[in-house]
Amino acid sequence: MDERTKNANPEAIAERIREAETIAVVSHVNPDGDTLGCCTAMGLALKRMGKKVTMLCDGKVPDVMDYLPGAAEIRRPSENEGPFDLMLTVDVSDEARMGACAGLKAVSRKTAQIDHHPTNPFFMETNWVDGTAPAACLMIRKEIAALGIPMDREIAICLYTGISTDTGNFAFASTNAECFRVMAELTEYGLPIAELNRRLFREKPRAQAKLLGRALESLSFPGDGRIAVMKLTRRDYAECGALSEHTDTLVNYGLDTPGTEMALLGRETDGGQVKFSLRAKEPARVSEAAKALGGGGHPQASGITMDGTLDECIGKALAEMRKYLD
Repeated sequence: MDERTKNANPEAIAERIREAETIAVVSHVNPDGDTLGCCTAMGLALKRMGKKVTMLCDGKVPDVMDYLPGAAEIRRPSENEGPFDLMLTVDVSDEARMGACAGLKAVSRKTAQIDHHPTNPFFMETNWVDGTAPAACLMIRKEIAALGIPMDREIAICLYTGISTDTGNFAFASTNAECFRVMAELTEYGLPIAELNRRLFREKPRAQAKLLGRALESLSFPGDGRIAVMKLTRRDYAECGALSEHTDTLVNYGLDTPGTEMALLGRETDGGQVKFSLRAKEPARVSEAAKALGGGGHPQASGITMDGTLDECIGKALAEMRKYLD
């Protein structure tokens, strides 16, 4: 079977890592807790192997996650990166999600990925993709074990961040027994759960609180009310002093209303496009609708980027989502 299309495993990725001296670990654009937890956990593990590690992301680390060990080392790619023996993407669902980091493939001798998105098209040379994993950080835990790197408090903090954020603080339907088995292990290393939980899920910057107010003002339930719709304009962001990172989790407020099966939040970007966050309650799924519109993700959590006006794009997204309601 061709190396590019086969679904690998932790040991296959470990083999690529052992062969390499210089390694670029790449997160996805608009980074969230899972991709950053993966990146920093792998960065720490690889450094302990004596590897020369560069952590890259076409996007800013959100302030709420600046506590991650190694987060200060994550940077945007420059024009003169590389060469690298290995480029490893973590929690990156497709090549477009690498953003400016996609150019690193040309200066990397080998490429590999660890990802948990079911829509992943196997875009690297060695691909370990597990669409059933609730968080990519659970896969990173297995990878670190395959490399023989001992667990410690710093790595535990990174892994907790990814697992907790991608499971909605262990509330999403994807949450399974493995999540709690790994969490039991992580707590043995002095994991400051109360502090991290407060920072990740309870505290909100004032700008984000204001932005939430704007999103809720826009909340509507068109048609039969089974889909909740929210929208944010560039003006909303400017007047609230908010950043794109403050949009995370806002779509869930629409989904949490009784009688709603799906939710979308559309927002204007500075680049003139419209970005969507889509959510669904099981058994409803949004990944097929997202894929039909050029996006992707998980059955109950997906994203899209579209060209057009905010209202036009919302209309297209709604029409596609309705096809999958039943």
